[in-house]
Amino acid sequence: MTTVSEQRLARIFVEVADTLVDEFDVIEFLQMLADRTAGLVEAATVGLLLADEQDRLRFMAASDETTKLLELFQLQWHDGPCLDAFRSGEPVINADLSAASARWPRFAPYAATAGFRSVHAFPLRLRSDVIGAMGVFGIRDTALDEADVQIVQALADVAAIGMLQERTIHRGEVLTEQLQGALNTRIVIEQAKGAVAQAHHVSIDAAFDLLRAYARRNNSRLSDVASLVITDLSALHNLTAD
Repeated sequence: MTTVSEQRLARIFVEVADTLVDEFDVIEFLQMLADRTAGLVEAATVGLLLADEQDRLRFMAASDETTKLLELFQLQWHDGPCLDAFRSGEPVINADLSAASARWPRFAPYAATAGFRSVHAFPLRLRSDVIGAMGVFGIRDTALDEADVQIVQALADVAAIGMLQERTIHRGEVLTEQLQGALNTRIVIEQAKGAVAQAHHVSIDAAFDLLRAYARRNNSRLSDVASLVITDLSALHNLTAD
């Protein structure tokens, strides 16, 4: 991890805390968390998975499209560090992908071919409740020391706290609805990204940036903007109009 000032860490945690308000946008919150964590770890990308009502992991956010594919590959083949972290409730630290084929026979060769050399995975947990996992994928041999691990795990724990707010801890049905709603929203956002990429002839990552920028400029929820884009074709052209 690059040297991070206390001021920068404080700003990140304040930003995360400020996002945890009633009716917060789950997708935007997790996307922000992925982006900020990726910015803390040198030469790394980040992806986030959440469990659905059947306790199956689903993709929720990633700092770029390549990392999204890494996360989806793990889910498709039931093989990879994020699944290990979710099942065990313990982080996977400093795994060398070139030497991890025995541990992850499908994931390790795939990730290495995609240009990644190291991986870490952190459970999203609050005490005994584990609701997801965060993967940190290094394009170099990115080693985390004990202090680095504590910082990244703290960010993962904040994500869990955000999802397991006090009002839902005692109401399991509300938590289930909240998580399922987030998963459904993720599908709508993926559809919107594809539509924007096609309409504006840009990459999927650039399309997502357009959606998020439009939402911020108009003080709108990312999920609402995505829904508008896929139901109103004229909204595709409005993304860059202002």
